[in-house]
Formats: sequence, structure tokens, C-alpha cells
Amino acid sequence: MIDFHTHILPGIDDGSRDIDMTEKMLHMEQTMGVSHIYATPHFYAHRRSIESFLERRNRAFEKTKELLVKEPDLPRITAGAEVYYFSGIGRAKQLEDLCIEGTDILLLELPFAQWHSDISKDISELMDRRGLHIILAHLERYEHFQKSRHVWDCLLDMPLTIQLNCEDIIDAGSIFRRNHMHKTSMELLSRYDNVIIGSDCHNLTDRKPNLADARAAIEKRCGAERLAQIDKYTEELLG
Repeated sequence: MIDFHTHILPGIDDGSRDIDMTEKMLHMEQTMGVSHIYATPHFYAHRRSIESFLERRNRAFEKTKELLVKEPDLPRITAGAEVYYFSGIGRAKQLEDLCIEGTDILLLELPFAQWHSDISKDISELMDRRGLHIILAHLERYEHFQKSRHVWDCLLDMPLTIQLNCEDIIDAGSIFRRNHMHKTSMELLSRYDNVIIGSDCHNLTDRKPNLADARAAIEKRCGAERLAQIDKYTEELLG
């Protein structure tokens, strides 16, 4: 099992606060049967440079790798980032350094607001001119803000990947407390094949690792075949 979207590295963003919490989160993932985790801390271009972010991420990653040496049965970890959209991102230098390690895959978080046409132009530039594969982080969380659906529909027609958060699949009272996100998740799961899931875990309580619960919910509502399709797509995408 792969948990694609996590904030499990210690002390780098609003996720795990220290290596002790990271260790406990890793054990929770292990108990659920997760074998591979993608660590995707937040990157905000208006807060720090790519170089500064990578230095901080690498320090946190090194601490975590020391833990994995001591406990080799814990899940494998691959480093990446959850990059918050900014105007002109399609032309930004060094953006490739924020891709999932060893890939051309970029996890992109979009604004919680009405999207404008520049977003679709920037994403097209990232894909067509930069050759990146875009994964849209927790897509279900933006739908409520799209009073005009033009850009939403435009993005969903692109050859990108949709990532859904486990808590919105489970509908276990997400931090946003909006039932529409669960409904949107179910609609996206049933309509699109290019879907992967991730816990987006941040801590041990209200945003804890929960991949197993989401997988059980998908199997119950959509069937074992749909869950197998998600696994196959995820493995093919991430190698």
C-alpha cells in the first residue's frame, strides 16, 4: 500500500512537530499495511526560496532516514513537496527540484477560491513545455469554490492526476466540516480513472494516517475492482 500525500517529516511545516511524532506516525502507517510513503511538505513561494526549502526538507529527511536505519521494517519514504500555486509558476526556475524524488511528478495545491484562466494556462505550460506530470492535491476540496466551472472542467480534461484525501472519502468529519467534499470525492472516484489517494496526515489525532479506512470505504462503496484499478494506476504512475 502506498500513502502518496503526507506531512510526516519532522519540524518542517504544520505536520509532524518532531522526530518522536514522526516515529509514531510511521508506526501507525506500518500497522495499516502501508509499505511506501511519499513525504510532501508544504512549499510556499511567497515564504521562502526553493533552495531554503530544500535545505530544510533535506535536514528533516536525514533525521527520518536515521530512524529508518534503526527500524528497517518501517515504510519506505520518498521525498517530494506539496507546491502551492503561484502566478507564473509555469515559468518558475528550479521547479523541477520540487518534483517527487526521481520523477517528473509535481504535487500541486490550488487556491481555495474561484479559479481563473491563468491557472489552466500555467498548468498547461508546466505539462506541455516543462514536461511535468501534475497531480492536483485533494481536488475535492476546491469544487465548492467554483461558481464558474470553466477552469475546473478545463483541468479535468487535461492528462493529469487527481489526488483525493482519505478523510473526505471516509467522511469522518473532516476539518472543513463540509459534507459536499465527501460527495465530490465519490463522484470523482466513479467518473475518473486517473485517481490516487493519500492520507494528507499531519499528526496523531485529527489528521492522523488513515489510508486503510479509506481503502475499506472505497471497496465497500465502489467495489474491490475499483480499488484494484486505483492501486494499478498508482503503481504505474509512481513506478
